[in-house]
Amino acid sequence: MVTKILGYILALAGAVGLLYGFLEPLKKLVPLPETFPELYITIGSGALIIVGIILVLKGGEPISAELPIYSGNQVIGYRRN
Repeated sequence: MVTKILGYILALAGAVGLLYGFLEPLKKLVPLPETFPELYITIGSGALIIVGIILVLKGGEPISAELPIYSGNQVIGYRRN
């Protein structure tokens, strides 16, 4: 669960960084030094998006390998998936 949330946050941060390169009002709102190239921001943002998507897809609850078989209220065996 935490992995998925972290993935969403990273992907959102990457999307904001990617938009920074294309939107002039965002550049005026958050000024960066002139010596810092926008290409680095674009590459880093793309990497954050990719890592975020991987975390969202990989993260999740582990699936139980064995499922109980009930007879009434008693467990009489386990079935493997």
